Amino acid sequence: QVQLVESGGGLVQAGGSLRLSCAVSGPSINILTVGWYRRPSGKQRELVARITRGGETNYSDSVKGRFTISKDNAKDTMFLQMNSLKPDDTAVYYCFAFWYRDYWGQGTQVTVSS
Repeated sequence: QVQLVESGGGLVQAGGSLRLSCAVSGPSINILTVGWYRRPSGKQRELVARITRGGETNYSDSVKGRFTISKDNAKDTMFLQMNSLKPDDTAVYYCFAFWYRDYWGQGTQVTVSS
């Protein structure tokens, strides 16, 4: 069983930054593939970024160069540093972990005002 608890969402002006955190409990984060999805209001969920157990990172084209995913294996926590935020980044952000199946956090709202 894997549990994920997110924090760090909020309201920010366009061009600003936010950092999301996701604390992982259960198996150690360093054996998991973990990452972030987002769901804009009225739209489908989309992958934002992920980091494999081997440390390989992948980003959606829409956030590449602005967002950075990382993890602290000692603290079993992953992060999403979001810079140069745009109104189009407004969404509920969910962290996830894959360990035999998908596990999800509760979601945190990120709102970027223009």
